Amino acid sequence: MDFFNAFALKRYNSDVMFEDRVKAAEKLCLKLPKFTDKKNTFVVGLTRGGVVTAKVISDYLNLKLKALIIKKIGVPWNEELAIGAMTSANDVFWNESLCKELAVSKVQKRNLVLEKEKELKKLANLLKLQTKEDEFNKKNIILVDDGVATGISAITAAKTLRKNGAKTVILATPVIASDTLTSIKKYFDKVIFIKQSQDFYSVSQFYNNFEQISDKKVAKILKS
Repeated sequence: MDFFNAFALKRYNSDVMFEDRVKAAEKLCLKLPKFTDKKNTFVVGLTRGGVVTAKVISDYLNLKLKALIIKKIGVPWNEELAIGAMTSANDVFWNESLCKELAVSKVQKRNLVLEKEKELKKLANLLKLQTKEDEFNKKNIILVDDGVATGISAITAAKTLRKNGAKTVILATPVIASDTLTSIKKYFDKVIFIKQSQDFYSVSQFYNNFEQISDKKVAKILKS
């Protein structure tokens, strides 16, 4: 291993704060408010990894666990480059400045939404998630993800929850990018985190064990 790679690895490893999602959630629990109105307060995990984190929090606070399916939308030529996210065909959030910069047309946007809508419906059926229109109306929501990089999924979720009448939306995450924290605050009543980082490349860099979460595992958690 050359000096550059050894230095990069050392720096990368120094970012690790959590053993896994469960341990991270246990630390996060200590920073969360305890709602007395338990009947009207839900913990909502973003699929998939956020559900694992949310389960620990819902058990700790003795609150009902829900899940929200989010699909990131990548540019047609690079799925990893997110230009938007959606919870349904009627709840889509676009990074308009990035779409403009990359010259993504209205036709391309429409086709991307149609493609992701199929994926959303398929996963909703698999997880048996059928959200009622008034499910979040006048509810206090603790929205949970295992880490927030660009914030596009969290923003989309917040907009969906507000649209469905949520009274309060608090974002809870073990780690968040510093620039995202600044820009995302306006969408939430409060943002609770353990660590913010300026050198944020991926959520996995802050975890020793960041296993891929299967749909089957999410379904099992939601049934328990």
